[in-house]
Amino acid sequence: MNFPEKYLDLFKEETKAFLFLATTNADGTPQVTPIWFDTDGEYILVNTNEGRIKDRNMKARPKVAMVIQDPATPYRYLGVRGVVESHTTEGADEHINKLSLKYDSKPWTYRQGQKRIIFKIKPTHFDEH
Repeated sequence: MNFPEKYLDLFKEETKAFLFLATTNADGTPQVTPIWFDTDGEYILVNTNEGRIKDRNMKARPKVAMVIQDPATPYRYLGVRGVVESHTTEGADEHINKLSLKYDSKPWTYRQGQKRIIFKIKPTHFDEH
């Protein structure tokens, strides 16, 4: 599924849009986290520390919902539903460093005791707003 063309600016490095990730807890309640993200053109890529709630939720229940909000116009956003297709720790430290350079303009330094993991999310539906 292709990303809607009129929202491609939200995926650009200079936009620095945040993604609000909704996962489902074991008891069925929702859990939402604002996070850094990027894309490989087909998948949405998110990076977290193993053991966090969103990590556990996405491994157990791979259906997710997301909102990517335009930082310049907060009422403009792209809603996305998707499914986690894979996750890996390979390259995850390099990926979080790339995201840190994008969002904070500095290398990622908070590594003590963390084991980073990348989730690859396949969009299945877009809600354009």
